[in-house]
Amino acid sequence: MSSLALSRPAPALAERLAGVASSPVRELLALLDRPEVVSFAGGLPAPELFDLDGVRAAYDAVLWGSSARRALQYAPTEGDRELRARVAARMTARGLLTTVDDLLVTSGSQQALTLVATALLDPGAVVLVEDPTYLAALQCFQLAGARVVPVPTDEHGIDPAALADVLERERPALLYLVPTFANPTGRTMPAQRRAEVVELTARHGVWVVEDDPYGELRYRGAPVLPLAAQPGADDHVLHVGSFSKIAAPGLRLGWLRAPSRLLPALTVAKQAADLHTSTIDQAAAAAWFAGADVEAHVMTLCSAYRARRDALVEALPHALPQGSTWTDPDGGMFVWVRLPGTPDTADLLHRALAHDVAFVPGAAFYAGTPDRATLRLSFTTNTPERIAEGVRRLGAVLAEV
Repeated sequence: MSSLALSRPAPALAERLAGVASSPVRELLALLDRPEVVSFAGGLPAPELFDLDGVRAAYDAVLWGSSARRALQYAPTEGDRELRARVAARMTARGLLTTVDDLLVTSGSQQALTLVATALLDPGAVVLVEDPTYLAALQCFQLAGARVVPVPTDEHGIDPAALADVLERERPALLYLVPTFANPTGRTMPAQRRAEVVELTARHGVWVVEDDPYGELRYRGAPVLPLAAQPGADDHVLHVGSFSKIAAPGLRLGWLRAPSRLLPALTVAKQAADLHTSTIDQAAAAAWFAGADVEAHVMTLCSAYRARRDALVEALPHALPQGSTWTDPDGGMFVWVRLPGTPDTADLLHRALAHDVAFVPGAAFYAGTPDRATLRLSFTTNTPERIAEGVRRLGAVLAEV
């Protein structure tokens, strides 16, 4: 190589990437191909529970039907109308009155968050989040140039009194919440607190994004109405949903329910991002909803995941050191653990991997000062027997330290 080539300046990356960390979950998934590892790390649905026959039949119906060529063509940005109608009907049945025209289909719920950030956040805008919260949402808001401010939580989710203080002090543009079976904690915000949050944010003129990928995975107790269904929510609460947890994440299909005055801006943001979500995948999803017994499929998921949650929660007292605490979620995919004292679970992970067991250290889920003694365990991808073995291995690691 010539000296001239060596002296040339290297092209620069965008500054917006500087403060955005890589996801430790994604990095762990790349390391866990070994079948002997019991992984509690990935927040993944169980692949053996995918409705493979139903999805195959749905694609066959689309590709061999009279509209096959249309399913391979460009499509409206807003999304397949039949698919939106089926989503609207399911949301209405869950207590959130929704029409076709309230919805925008997205390429997974993660894209919905990106569109929201594009439409609502200028660089330097303040976004409030629960502490801890979903780490890919933190990445999304940081990439948008927002200043992410944590709000304290308790066993019921975000603390309304703390939220009121932060709203006064920070004048945020947006509040992001996972109020039902939260990632990473598994906690669910009770109805009265949801009403308080909606009233507080309406009074301060703040957008609220309700991320709800797990709401249909309930194993115990009565459903709680979404934030977006609370009185006074219509003009400022957005609701984000996903097919990933009840159908299959490989479809990369989600949706965004938003106030009518906001949908045009979100649609423009979607056009700029990818024109529209995959036409054929949307058509197949609509065909799956039409041809499959979706309610029975969701019941099957809940039955299997309930047994797996129970296996994890029942095994933890025998493996964790005295003084540990953990959540016992009514649904979803996660149990959140705090170990006694001040250990760093990132260091503990290295020992755990040597014992063929994995988890996600808790620090990455914090926008504020992290509690490094925390960790997230996902129970959905292992059988109860495998969960028991994984917790036994984790207990052996903890006993060493």
